[in-house]
Amino acid sequence: MRIAYICADPGIPVFGQKGCSIHVQEVIRALQKQGSQVTLFATRIGGELPADLANVVHQLPVIPKLERAVREQVALGMNPDLRLNLERFGPFDFIYERYSLWSYSAMEYAQAMGIPGLLEVNSPLITEQAQHRGLIDRQSAEEVANRVFSAATTLIAISDAVKTYLMNYVDSSKVHVIPNGVNPHRFSTLRPVTQPETFTVGFVGTLKPWHGLPILIEAFSLLHQRVPNAKLLIVGDGPERENLQMELAARRLDAHTQFTGAVNPDEVPQFLAAMDVAVAPYAAQSDFYFSPLKVYEYMAAGLPVVVSRIGQLADLIDPGVNGILCPPGDAIALAEALEKLWRSPTLRHTLGQAARQTVIAHHTWDAIAQKILYIASPLLMEVKR
Repeated sequence: MRIAYICADPGIPVFGQKGCSIHVQEVIRALQKQGSQVTLFATRIGGELPADLANVVHQLPVIPKLERAVREQVALGMNPDLRLNLERFGPFDFIYERYSLWSYSAMEYAQAMGIPGLLEVNSPLITEQAQHRGLIDRQSAEEVANRVFSAATTLIAISDAVKTYLMNYVDSSKVHVIPNGVNPHRFSTLRPVTQPETFTVGFVGTLKPWHGLPILIEAFSLLHQRVPNAKLLIVGDGPERENLQMELAARRLDAHTQFTGAVNPDEVPQFLAAMDVAVAPYAAQSDFYFSPLKVYEYMAAGLPVVVSRIGQLADLIDPGVNGILCPPGDAIALAEALEKLWRSPTLRHTLGQAARQTVIAHHTWDAIAQKILYIASPLLMEVKR
């Protein structure tokens, strides 16, 4: 089966260090493992091509760093180029695209060719862009959304919240929910069931405002008063790093904290192996639509996790069985949960092992690829008729 995978978003370096980069790569690998031949069309390559994917990539025209309004129009104008590429390198059995603000021609190409077009939607991009990065031509972005959601045969949402958003555009029957996943084979789960000399609390991710890191620092400060050998390991980089470092220094916790800076995805497992517990301390948000990749990786590494009771995380975590849930934004509750885990190596081990079993059973990239192909199969049968 020949599949065209489209990633026309200039904000996603396909072979970069972001969670979205990992998502694209792992879905392609998983589809390949299912016997499919995948051709990737990407606007931004973002790094050295891995050997196993080096022969599947076709570079789309690069969008230059111009003034935002001009950049938006250039991105919108790239649609004919994408369609020409699909015509040139086809035919394909179906098209799979990661939704981006200005791309519509791949789904319309699939529609015109009478083949399935599956569109993966990871967030309400228009709202996200307007709030966090700036959006000039919102009307055109809305027109593209209506156009591409309508042309797609099926929409794949990564969370129930994203599905709810998509129901503003299409009927719910057109939307399937497939959360993020993980490759458990990347992560070691060898951890001693003893009290270590230090107790390392870890976080992995881009240091963005919505990740709740000020809450983590407040909780770590409370924990450190009771557990002087506690350490904080923050893996990743981002715009909040300087503010976080200043806050830690003001609390005299900088000597007990390590910032790794940006790391290659291949390095993440070794940092997870250095943690005793991992956290996702999201603040309260009315529109939490994420399916946090970091939490699946924590769990695959056999780590006990403490995460906010919010959005999809409330469904993923069974409290006291495969992790601990805390009220969003509650630093005191987070500190208490961390102290509880510090006091019980056995509980850490039990939660961590159950967490790994959860993702192996339900949330591997292989399972996700199987779901994608399962959704596509009846559509392909209709095409053959």
